Amino acid sequence: MQSFVVMQGQTYQEEKELGIIWSLQQDSSGKERHSRLRMIEVNEGDRIFHYVKGNIVAISVAKTGCLIASNPSTMQNQERLIDDGYLVELDYHELEVPVNVLSKFDDILPLLPIKYSPFQTDANGNQGYLYPCNEELAIKLIELIGDLNIYQVDEEQLELAIGTVLQTERNTFIPMIAETESELKTKIRLGQQKFREGLLPLWDHKCVLCEIELPALLRASYSKPWKDGTSFERVDPYNGVLLCCNHDALYENGFIAFDGQGRLHISSQISEEDYEKYSMHSKMKIARTEENKPYFKWHKKNLFKK
Repeated sequence: MQSFVVMQGQTYQEEKELGIIWSLQQDSSGKERHSRLRMIEVNEGDRIFHYVKGNIVAISVAKTGCLIASNPSTMQNQERLIDDGYLVELDYHELEVPVNVLSKFDDILPLLPIKYSPFQTDANGNQGYLYPCNEELAIKLIELIGDLNIYQVDEEQLELAIGTVLQTERNTFIPMIAETESELKTKIRLGQQKFREGLLPLWDHKCVLCEIELPALLRASYSKPWKDGTSFERVDPYNGVLLCCNHDALYENGFIAFDGQGRLHISSQISEEDYEKYSMHSKMKIARTEENKPYFKWHKKNLFKK
């Protein structure tokens, strides 16, 4: 199961009534944009979060994969009606209480990918139509949706002594939300488990900086985080390094990095006087492989606090 965020705006209401999302194959300049081509990646069973004017207003389940079809919308002029586009049939679940992205952006921002993010750093939606939604971001959106549309509603119903009276739509909405969250968490857990199992022997089962060997204190640290990686990169054992808890936190938050030669780089935000406290020194170097090199370089370029 994959997840996506669709930016609909004024097309939302009619597309919801038709039970679809639809996009031209090319933009007005005749170019194929990534956010339109991504329509062909949608498969039956995938989840779509619908973004309209600053809010997540619905979540849907794909009933089909991507189809080539003319625009079925009655709002378009006749010239646009004959244009072929990408169409996906959906089962829409409109939220009783939309999720305002700006008000929840402190929770959302850390989970946004560096490339192809649906939202800008000011919480506004990016231009385009369909964006990937990594599993960590999808789980957070599901949690926010659940907090506003399941738990709060249930509390109100209990107060009104009608807790056993549920709408038919909610009877399908709640299981769908629960199933989505469970499947997303399982996908992450199994992927990270496979990543760790492959990474441990590459570094002799000990922290590459302080040589701690106690398994409970060791972390399989991603160089290119889950939110930014492809399906392959998320389980590739060379996309990371084995570190203790302390060094893992420093690496994850960009206070240390390794270059293509395996040399340790320490952020200027850490005083040289404190290097000993962190069991580090500026001349440290680890035995990286050629397979580690592109991941280390990505981490140093994108996450390291220079």
